[in-house]
Order: sequence, then C-alpha cells, then structure tokens
Amino acid sequence: MTTKDADKKAPRRKNDPEGLKKRILDAAITEFAQTGLSGSTLDAIAERAGTTKRMVVYHFQTKEELYIAALERCYGEIRDIETGLALQHLAPAAAMVRLAEFTFDYHASHTDFIRLVSIENIHQARHLRKSEQIRSLNRSVIAEIDAVLQRGKAEGIFRQEVDAVDLHMLISSFCFFRVANRYTFETLFGRDMVSEAARDGQRRMLVEMVQAYLRPQA
Repeated sequence: MTTKDADKKAPRRKNDPEGLKKRILDAAITEFAQTGLSGSTLDAIAERAGTTKRMVVYHFQTKEELYIAALERCYGEIRDIETGLALQHLAPAAAMVRLAEFTFDYHASHTDFIRLVSIENIHQARHLRKSEQIRSLNRSVIAEIDAVLQRGKAEGIFRQEVDAVDLHMLISSFCFFRVANRYTFETLFGRDMVSEAARDGQRRMLVEMVQAYLRPQA
C-alpha cells in the first residue's frame, strides 16, 4: 500500500496533533511490547494508531526515537505515581509498606511495562542510556526512598546499613519476576503466579520480606 492509499484509508479525525501523538505513542507501546523493537514496524504502529506512517514519522522521525519515547512514557508514569504516594508524609514503616504494595499492584496491572523493560535488557540498555529524562526520574525516586530510610534509621526501626538502591532492587525484583516469568514458572512448577488465588499471599509475602529486611538485627 502506498502512502497516498494509506492516507485515503486512514479515518478522518479532527485536527488534534497532541491527541494523535498520544495515540501513536499508545500504539507504539503495545506494538513494541508484543513484537519487540526488531519485530515492530512504523507501518504496523501507524495502523494500530489509526493513522499513516507519514504522520508517525512527522511526530517521531525514526523507530528508535519512538521507542525511546515509549520507554520514557512508561518509566515516567510509574515514577509520577510513586511521587504521588507522598511517602514523606507517612511514618517510615508505613511508607515502606505503601511503596511495596504499590509496586506490586503496578507491575501486576502494567504488563506492557514489564515487557518493554525486558526488551531493553535484551538490547543491554543501549536506548535507555540515551535518555537523560529516564535517568533523572529514577534518581529522584531513589532519593525519596533514601529520605524515608534515613528517617527510619534515625528512629532506630531500620538497619543502618540498608541502601536505597538495594531496597528498590529487592522490591522490584519480586514484583517483576512474578509477571515476567509467569509462563515458564507455571510450566516448570504448575503454579500460576498471577492468579487471583496467589495474588494476596504474594503481596503479603513481599511486605513481610521488606519488613524483615529493614528490621534491625537483634
């Protein structure tokens, strides 16, 4: 199909550049998550967004630029919500429980985010390194976790040697694993890790694991 033919077949919409850009980005996230960076095409993304390849290129010049924008959107959304948790207004122990439960729930309901992170690891974070925006977002959430840790250490309820990045890794790894590896795990062990029956117990397990990790040694 030529670009002119695609223009004719594309549904007519009111002039809304920002709305179109958002649709393209939404479509790109889904397409990248399903077929990977190498398997995705701008034509497929355009079709999913209900527009033309010409308009995709107008807003995002290359597939790599669109892919980086998709990563920035996904990381930006989770970091924005984390900021909105207002952990600084909670007691340190309660703040850590809230962070753990939020991370668990977010990963469980945003499988495209999990897939995109997995894909970017396949590419050895080559595209992630090109985004200062993502690095800045992640530095800010680590600083917020560290501030809660410092309050808990000052009160004597957290171990002094706990590091914010290590704690972030502990929480994220559990939440990420149960979604990213659900099919291989179920095939090997006969247990659906994301089933409703397993969900509540795993959520409690994460909270108890974080609490035990933070608790001062006797």
